[in-house]
Amino acid sequence: MTIINEGEPRPVDEEGVVTSITLGKSQGRLILERFLHNWVAMTSLGVFLAVIILSVTSIGAFGIPGWWKYRYTDLATPLNGGAPTLSLIPTWLGGDGIHLGEHPFGQTLIGIDYFSMTMRGVQNSLIVMFIIGALVAVIGTVVGAVAGYYRGWVESVLMRFTDLVIVIPVIVLGAVVGKIASEHFKGLGVLGLSLVLGLFLWTGLARLVRGEFLTLREREYVDAARVSGARDARIMFRHILPNAVGVVIVATTLIMAAAILLETGLSYLGFGIRSPDVSLGLIISQNQTAFGTRPYLFLWPGVFIVIIALTVNFIGDGLRDAFDPRQRKFVASRMKERDEK
Repeated sequence: MTIINEGEPRPVDEEGVVTSITLGKSQGRLILERFLHNWVAMTSLGVFLAVIILSVTSIGAFGIPGWWKYRYTDLATPLNGGAPTLSLIPTWLGGDGIHLGEHPFGQTLIGIDYFSMTMRGVQNSLIVMFIIGALVAVIGTVVGAVAGYYRGWVESVLMRFTDLVIVIPVIVLGAVVGKIASEHFKGLGVLGLSLVLGLFLWTGLARLVRGEFLTLREREYVDAARVSGARDARIMFRHILPNAVGVVIVATTLIMAAAILLETGLSYLGFGIRSPDVSLGLIISQNQTAFGTRPYLFLWPGVFIVIIALTVNFIGDGLRDAFDPRQRKFVASRMKERDEK
């Protein structure tokens, strides 16, 4: 029996009859199948996409209107004291039926619809998270790849610079920059906050990529590329990087999960996104005095912060298991040994 890869011509015998074959799966397909069979990661991905779709379609984005009738800046007379009108108890259980009502998440003290405010906060938090993820992936990959490939004095300079950046407390730096920006530029804003955090969160990824490149640069296919006359840039990003992409994807995903919590904390402290725009952390900060009388003002932004952070973490764990299933087996075996003791 012959094993071939998909897309290759099938072998035939002398009479032109196709012989028995077994199709081999590519590495990418194996990774995809392992991820698709991880029900925790797939469920988290579904919930995460649902949150994105809800936040974008409800209040609109980039000038495109949404289906929700209120904007996060609209003022209205508080109905029923601003209490939420969302009902999830069906009538056959003695409830009011399942419906959103006029203001499903309630209203603020001045009558702003809390659902639209929360969705705007979700949008801004997601934008910050994705921009940080992109910056971390690009900077961390380039620094780690160059350091791991060239070694020598290039590696020493880049890694000492990385060590210098990694000791800077990011939340303190963000608070200082946010304070300066609030005094002179009316706050950092979404883009400014994303740039400040993204430019200082790449260090962990750079170290991981450097370690991968130190190992992969000694492989035979890299030597073959050098002999064939390929340039260093082509060897790094065409031959080595595709074999280290799993580390980049997994590490970036986990950093994004931490970034949204960091953004929330800075906005809560007043050093991140500022009014009139909103973020989930800013919403909680603005309504902290109403914790005892109107707890739903804390509930909804808190729920979405937890959902986004957990789902992104679970997606990252699923990607890690898909790219490196041996690590999952190793952890499971260590846990089994610990239980036996």
